[in-house]
Amino acid sequence: MPSRRTFNTGLLAMLGSTALAGCAGTGMRETTRITAIDTHAHVFERGLPLANARRYAPAYDAPLSAYLAQLDAHGVSHGVLIQPSFLGTDNSYMLAALRQASQRLRGVAVIDPTAPDTFLTQLNAEGIVGIRLNLIGAPDPQLKSPVWQAALGRLHALGWHVELHVEARRLPALLQPLLEAQVNVVVDHFGRPDPALGVDDPGFAALLAAGRTRRVWVKISGAYRNGANPRGEAIAQAAMPRLKDALGLDRLVWGSDWPHTQFESQMDYDKAWAFASVLLPSAADRQQVLVDTPAQLFRFA
Repeated sequence: MPSRRTFNTGLLAMLGSTALAGCAGTGMRETTRITAIDTHAHVFERGLPLANARRYAPAYDAPLSAYLAQLDAHGVSHGVLIQPSFLGTDNSYMLAALRQASQRLRGVAVIDPTAPDTFLTQLNAEGIVGIRLNLIGAPDPQLKSPVWQAALGRLHALGWHVELHVEARRLPALLQPLLEAQVNVVVDHFGRPDPALGVDDPGFAALLAAGRTRRVWVKISGAYRNGANPRGEAIAQAAMPRLKDALGLDRLVWGSDWPHTQFESQMDYDKAWAFASVLLPSAADRQQVLVDTPAQLFRFA
């Protein structure tokens, strides 16, 4: 595996120098040139109001300043904040973070499907580009119901995507109504194939087949969520050529999954960034997946 220094040097040489200007009064840096985009991270602090239905709540802080420090240390110019499931539909903490680094960040929110147009329009103005359905431990939403059909119509009008975090076996039932509603879909963490089946999971095969629509993207992130390493990383490496063939590199994006909730003792940003060089061995692949594809999908370009 190439060292972090080797990977950083090669990537930055390929993409050129980063022009950074100080963000007055915040100590944070805004960037005008994209060197890489981390499309999956969370920010939060202890003491925030928690969702009633939650699987987990971290007993530590992961503030924006710590996340931006990770980006800076690894030569990553931009990031996408994902609303943590344990904060439910209260996106206020994430929105405050977006305001502090509006040129550098975008966000993916969690909403109630009855949210009105005025609310969604405001979120759009604040840098939100999609919604997330984190369905691990939760039932499938009734996406063909009138409430959800109306919501999906509003998302389509805004040009937002729907991000799915769900086990691969459940993807066929969820992808169909989303695609029929003409929204783009981003699937988390290699599609979450069953660790025992890996790329032989029928749900993963359904994800590959959905690539023919050209409206499905996959995050090559959180490999450790598909089985304890080295199993998770082995599945990720086996999945890459299949995803590349079925979806194309222009439908793949990378995410660190920082701060690696529930896997903090096993993973850190250094390891996540280094594994990107394993998954994307060529400079051309890195340019596409780390820069070109996410810049368009998350509206940085």
